[in-house]
Amino acid sequence: MMMDSLSHEITRRQLLGRAPLALGSLALASLYQAEQGQSAGLQHLAPRARRVIYLFMSGGPSHVDTFDPKPTLTQQHGREMPPELIRNHEFAMIKEARPKVKGSPWNFQSRGQSGTEVSDLFPHVGKVIDEIAVIRSLHTDSFNHDPAVMFMNTGSVRFGRPSMGSWLSYGLGSENRDLPSFVVLVSGQNRQPLLDSYWGAGFLPSEHQGTTFRTSGDPVLHIANPPGVSRSERRRQLNLLKWMNQRRHAAVNDPEISARIAQYELAYRMQVSVPELTDISNEPESAREFYGAKPGESSFANNCLLARRLAERGVGFIQLYDKGWDSHGSIQKEHSKRCQSVDQPIAALLTDLRQRGLLDDTLVIWGGEFGRTPMSQGSGQGAGRDHHPHGFTMWLAGGGIRP
Repeated sequence: MMMDSLSHEITRRQLLGRAPLALGSLALASLYQAEQGQSAGLQHLAPRARRVIYLFMSGGPSHVDTFDPKPTLTQQHGREMPPELIRNHEFAMIKEARPKVKGSPWNFQSRGQSGTEVSDLFPHVGKVIDEIAVIRSLHTDSFNHDPAVMFMNTGSVRFGRPSMGSWLSYGLGSENRDLPSFVVLVSGQNRQPLLDSYWGAGFLPSEHQGTTFRTSGDPVLHIANPPGVSRSERRRQLNLLKWMNQRRHAAVNDPEISARIAQYELAYRMQVSVPELTDISNEPESAREFYGAKPGESSFANNCLLARRLAERGVGFIQLYDKGWDSHGSIQKEHSKRCQSVDQPIAALLTDLRQRGLLDDTLVIWGGEFGRTPMSQGSGQGAGRDHHPHGFTMWLAGGGIRP
């Protein structure tokens, strides 16, 4: 009976669903071992990754136009999809009974020593493809954005579960007491909203939720003191709040009160640490040009440069959301625009991490909530692709990953 249970296969959905729990458990085990003073030599496998940078293309990038070549689609382009391939298939937006096959308008080329085929949409990433392990076998159960994004970030389609970043924050904390352990950066424009729950703490203390940074305007909303309030006056106010919260915590023993105290103290320290961190004008001009970053802009390039600065300063989970990948129509125009905005910064980030000795202990993840259909939604220049949860691509780099 025991052998039967051990040999039971686990599905990808179950694996992704349990991944945040597993990460949290591993993190707690690592902390416990450190507290016990155990030698690293006693560990079965020494951990490689110390931090994660998660590049999330919100809306669903088309795998068949980026990292998963499908020559048969090109050969069959414009023909009606075989009925056996779409029978009982649920679409989000396609209404045709027999939608037509859509080949990729972009060429794929073998890149690097690995010979991995990459679309011409990603020429810069193609130059660093030997750092990357492309995974072309993912699938999910949700074909709508909100539950699909929720699942890819929390392992569940339901609200209330902790995100991956919050699990790692809970288990490992931060190497830098002046910065959050989980930072979120957002770029791009799209009608599809991003929910705070994607980087929420769920049932964990709220101090472990993601903190949103910006590269234009105030780096963190509401972090500056109100007009007329000095830093010393703010310190006196926080001391009073801390005293009252501690008394309340002693009376009711609510862990959220402890979390509130920690958040207030971190926000006070961030008033000094964050403005310097997010001011990328401090970077050499050559570094900014390498990423394609421009001070004061809200862009994916700026966010990639900031991600490297956060990694250098000990932030454990850095998540970049880039909106605008939901190409139901005009995919040739829209994906060209989105890929052009992320290609150079991603390649620059991987190269920069490698040159600074950070890539080996930084796990970089790229992907979205699902892929896009091999058949067309609409026709002509306005054609796009619908949501495709049944097969899509993500890739990993760094952190000991082998291409």
